[in-house]
Formats: sequence, structure tokens, C-alpha cells
Amino acid sequence: MLKIYNSLHREKQEFVPIVPGKVHIYVCGMTVYDYCHLGHARVLVVFDVVRRWLRASGFDVTYVRNITDIDDKIIRRAKENEESIGQLTERFIRFMDEDSAALGVEKPDFEPRATAYVPQMLELIGKLEANGLAYQSSDGDVNFSVRKFPGYGRLSGKSLDDLRAGERVDVDPSKRDPLDFVLWKRAREGEPSWPSPWGDGRPGWHIECSAMSQNLLGERFDIHGGGQDLQFPHHENEIAQSEGAHRCTFVNYWMHNGFVRVDDEKMSKSLGNFFTIRTVLERYDAEVVRFFIVRAHYRSPLNYSDKHLDDARQALSRLYTAIRDLPAPSGLTPDWSEAHARRFRAVLDDDFNTPEACAVLFELAAEVNRSKSSALAGQLRSLAGILGFLQRDPRAFLQSAATGQNDADDACAPEKIDAMIAQRLVAKKERNFAEADRIREELRSLGVVLEDNAEGTSWRRA
Repeated sequence: MLKIYNSLHREKQEFVPIVPGKVHIYVCGMTVYDYCHLGHARVLVVFDVVRRWLRASGFDVTYVRNITDIDDKIIRRAKENEESIGQLTERFIRFMDEDSAALGVEKPDFEPRATAYVPQMLELIGKLEANGLAYQSSDGDVNFSVRKFPGYGRLSGKSLDDLRAGERVDVDPSKRDPLDFVLWKRAREGEPSWPSPWGDGRPGWHIECSAMSQNLLGERFDIHGGGQDLQFPHHENEIAQSEGAHRCTFVNYWMHNGFVRVDDEKMSKSLGNFFTIRTVLERYDAEVVRFFIVRAHYRSPLNYSDKHLDDARQALSRLYTAIRDLPAPSGLTPDWSEAHARRFRAVLDDDFNTPEACAVLFELAAEVNRSKSSALAGQLRSLAGILGFLQRDPRAFLQSAATGQNDADDACAPEKIDAMIAQRLVAKKERNFAEADRIREELRSLGVVLEDNAEGTSWRRA
């Protein structure tokens, strides 16, 4: 039985879908005004694994991940760039798709954009107003009345009194209560707007996810996910809006992945330790980055450093080395009766415990190395495929550029390496072993390891 840590109840709970055999998931996606960073990479990979495991467990999964294509940051960046909002968002949606594909993240079943769901947002705001939970303030904005919604703060564990005590003095005077949040922003000069019963304007950030999830998954669905930073106020506000409008439970299981840290410090632009996915992929193979993310439990902090990425590459290389000489086609179905597969299933059913699942893979790799069993090699590849790695040609991975190297560098280019191996073969045939050893050491200094066997000489990156 799959158990999921439910952030709402702060405990692991057995997963029981609303409709037997079917799972509906909504995950908060990107605000598309800049390149995706490591925090985004973690959300993308974590919930890709969740979806893959649910599917491998026999569920029919509908996965929705939204795109925020209108908000203050987008408007501001478009003005700075002197381009239209559409030009800005389309470009960064394309970059996001490229980054996701590089990390092996499958496309969601639905990827709604906020600007396409304004009518649904207006309908939702209308229901909140009719239920006495929304009001139009003197400045034209429409706000949600937080104190009129019982149970506000359940998800984040914050009380209304604590929240009020933490409010700044310079709050919006047009609000009835400093805790109230905006549902609809009045039109401002030079900004995009849509007509509404409350005048021209545009949606607030929180309302979009309530409207899109409701439209695509229903008023109540199984799992809502996102980064830990969204737990408050975004997800708290989603609950208030959705349950305030529909008078029923919004989501059964809330999942939040942990923060990304850099060398044990919080990642931030102000600290100068902010990394985009593209920056990291300039130095590290995308599969190594995915493996690095998967090897940590999704709820724990993820500490990024060159050392940890180097360790991830070495570890993934060990798995690829185990199947290098026992190739098996990708897409195999695991044999769930086999001992390693049973343990693999057990740990993933325990709140998607991917670190323990990776440990099982290394145990299986050790058995493959001992037995040279093609069947176990296939089992290793099929189980790893559920986590989204070990599907490439082993030699192609092992010969891919190592950390900090670039195949464009003449000395490290594969064709140069192959040429040096050919020169070494000639030297060995001429019994010039000193020259053969010299070539081996030169390659070793470049981070290339030669392995002689009955079929000849193969190589891999150190």
C-alpha cells in the first residue's frame, strides 16, 4: 500500500484515490519571465518521478502542471526588455521545455496557461462574492476575506493572530483586514487587462491555480504538489478560495518538496549562489543532474555543490559500468517477483523513498557484476527506468564529457581519444611497450581510463 506524507496532516497516510485506479495530480509550475533554476529542476524531477511510480503501480494518472504567463514580474521584465509580454513568455516557455526535456522530464497531460483561464477565474471569484468571502475594496481590487474562512492556516500551521502580529505597518489601507489577499487587480495604465463585473483588471496570482485545477481535475482531486516555499501563502490561499467557493474538500493529499541549498546556504541571487539549469548543464551531464536530485528524498533539503555532482556522476557511472558488457534493451518491464524489485517497490511505496530505491539499484548492480547475468542487467535497467535514468547506451554515457570538460576541447574530443588508442595499438603490436604506456598515462592525465579486454580496448571518462 502506497503511503504519502500529507503536508496538511503532517503524517504519512495510506493513499486511497477518489476514483479507484485513477489519480489526478496538480503541480504548481513556472512563472515564465526568466530561465528555470535548480529549484525548478527539483520540482520538475520530483513530480516526474511521482507520476512515473504511480503509473508503474498501475494507476491511470492525469497530471496537470500550470504555467503562470501573467503577473507583476512578467509585466516588469517585458517593459525592461521593451518587448511584448507574449514575446517574453513564449521565449521562456520554450527554454523551460528544453530544460525539462534535457532532464528527462515527461510533458504533463495538461499544461494550462493562466491567460487562457480568465473566464473560469471570474466565475470562481463570483462564487466567493456570493458566499460572502470576497469584496471589492475602495481602490477597485477584489479581495478575499481571510477571517471569514474557518480553518485558514491549517496547511501552514499558522494562526490568524500570529499572522496578524507579523504584518507590516504599511499595509494596503483599502483592505478590510491586512491578512486579506487580492483575487482581482484593477486595471493599471500600460498593463494588460480583461473585462469583469468589477471593472477591467487582471487576476491575482493565487486564484489562477484554483480555477485551472478545478476546470481540469474537478472541485476535489487527489494530489496537489509544489515546492515548500509555496505552502504559505499560495497553497493556503488556494484552499481558502477553492473550499470557500465549492464548500467541499479541495485536495486529499498535499506534497511539498524541500528547498535547494548551495554549499549549505540558501540559494539566492543576493548571495551570488544562484544557478540556472542551463548553467549547470554546461558542466554536468543532464542525467547526472537528474540522478543527483533523485538520490535525495524529495522532502529533505537538497544541497548543491560541485563535490556532490561529481559524486553523482561517479555513482551513476558505476551503474552504467555494471550493464556495459551485458546490454539490455530499454523499456523492459520489471520482474516484480524478483527480490530486488520487491524491495524497490516497498521503499517507493513508503512516501517515494528514492534514496533507498537507488540503494537497491546499487545492490542489484553488485549482483550483476558478480553473476554477469543478462537477466539481472535487464532488471537493473528496467527498475532504473522508472526513476528516469540508465536508459542510454552505456558506452555513450561513460564516454560523455566529464565534469568541467568539453568535447570541443581538442585533447578531450572522442575522435582524438580514439586516434590515440589506435596509436597505442600500433605501439603494442611493434612491442614498443614504453610508448604504449606513455599514451595510456597521457590519456589518464586527461581523465580517460582505458580498459583492455578480449575484444580490444574500450575507454571511459574517469
